[in-house]
Amino acid sequence: MIWQQLLNSNRYGSDISTNKSTDLTRTDFQRDYDRIIFSSPFRRLQNKTQVFPLPGGIFVHNRLTHSLEVSSVGRSLGNNVLTLLYSSFSTEEKQIVSQLPTVISAACLAHDLGNPPFGHSGEEAIRKYFTDNELFYKDRFDSWEWSDLVRFEGNANALRLLTHQFNGRRVGGYRLSYAVLASILKYPYSSLTNKKKYGYFKAESDVFSSIAATTGLVHDESGEFYRHPLVYLVEAADDICYQIMDIEDAHKLGILSNQQTIELYTNFFDEDSDRVKNNIQETLSEVTDPNEQVAYLRAIVISKLVEKCSEIFVTNYKSIMDGERVSPLIDSLTGAPSRAMETIKQVAVSKVYNHRKVVEIEIAGYQIISSLLSIFCQAILNPKTGHSKKVIQLIPEQFISTGSDYEKVLSILDFVSGMTDIYALETYRLIKGINLPTL
Repeated sequence: MIWQQLLNSNRYGSDISTNKSTDLTRTDFQRDYDRIIFSSPFRRLQNKTQVFPLPGGIFVHNRLTHSLEVSSVGRSLGNNVLTLLYSSFSTEEKQIVSQLPTVISAACLAHDLGNPPFGHSGEEAIRKYFTDNELFYKDRFDSWEWSDLVRFEGNANALRLLTHQFNGRRVGGYRLSYAVLASILKYPYSSLTNKKKYGYFKAESDVFSSIAATTGLVHDESGEFYRHPLVYLVEAADDICYQIMDIEDAHKLGILSNQQTIELYTNFFDEDSDRVKNNIQETLSEVTDPNEQVAYLRAIVISKLVEKCSEIFVTNYKSIMDGERVSPLIDSLTGAPSRAMETIKQVAVSKVYNHRKVVEIEIAGYQIISSLLSIFCQAILNPKTGHSKKVIQLIPEQFISTGSDYEKVLSILDFVSGMTDIYALETYRLIKGINLPTL
């Protein structure tokens, strides 16, 4: 793979071969970043659960703050890698790869746009709905379409949201550059593979093919594509943020004690010099506020992981560019950082992800999403009954499809998965008669 193709700045859906702008203050990739950050789906992330229920008195991360932090870390990874590799690039490549940090940060902003409300349990709730109602749905779809539904994947949904022409919108969706779109394709294969996750629905198979061809992605003998190199850095930014920030949130909520949290973070420096360890202890002695102590440690842990993941990427650079499959950067850590990360994962599963409040919102999410899908999907598939006609009036015009049953159901998934937690709850209460509408 070569950077001249990998960083293609042409826009998906545009019939213009180049995207030169009279705006000399922004590059094509900076405009990608701006298109995402000013978009409605991005704003809605502020009311979507990351892990813990949306805040009362204590503010924890939501999808929006998480995405902004991932973007920041992604930019740092891009800058590090660019610095480490810069001397190895040709003169022509140097001008092209100077945009690496911007492409990565834009892709990081978009990485969670396809996730439904109520955290990761929202994805599972969608899958379970179709699995539980197989007798009603399965015969309506071919094997690929059915696989898309019972294995619903937020990553594939993000690509659809960014590229699909919704009613009343222009061809190409947000018309992002091919480089940015390729950089969010964490899983460049369909749901028909036997892998745990996938990157695009059948409806976006042509979109994926266009991205792969335009950016020069390569595939193996079976036809399965390898990742765009920048995917490894986008993935690392996400892994660093959610693993480390979930621990800080758990501390703020009192799930983890101050001492427990300090120990989890300082474990990353077990093999560092005495000077580094002494500097950490001096700062902890100077800063006595528990939240500030944790914030300081979280910051230097992220900095260390950015450094290590950048080095791992550079070490594997030739293999990545040759299209070989390489492990996620965070999984390639060694020594103290590797052990510390593994400990954090174990604590997160035992004390954070299975905490009562997290489980409660997951259960509520299952009930709400299942009910919304049942009402809206059955209405759109049986539109002639009086009740269905009324339900369809509640669906925004942009989500009404007159295509195949598969396209109709995907449009409902577009509608429901795009809801915020609060809007999903309000809609559920309304259609269940729990609340009555007010003028």
